[in-house]
Amino acid sequence: MGSVDDTAAKRREFFRLRGHTVHLFGRKFGLPANRLARIGVGVAFIIGGCFAFLPILGVWMLPLGLLILSIDLAFVRRWRRRADVRWGRRRRPRKSGPGER
Repeated sequence: MGSVDDTAAKRREFFRLRGHTVHLFGRKFGLPANRLARIGVGVAFIIGGCFAFLPILGVWMLPLGLLILSIDLAFVRRWRRRADVRWGRRRRPRKSGPGER
């Protein structure tokens, strides 16, 4: 049985990458095994994110496309990891030192 912190952490995650599976809002979506097909899907999501003014397409597709591309492209993976570290540091509660309030 998971703790309250585990449940809250799972709710905060909008999407997560596990192998060739993307967990999006609590649902699992498998990605193609073919590298070119995965790159095509990632690029399609990024292009769809550029058309955010349309009803179903939106800005949410941009980070998801980059997440899918990070499986196969090293420079995108580096961007994702750096952003993940920055986001984690930003979300971490600040601890006050001995001379601070």
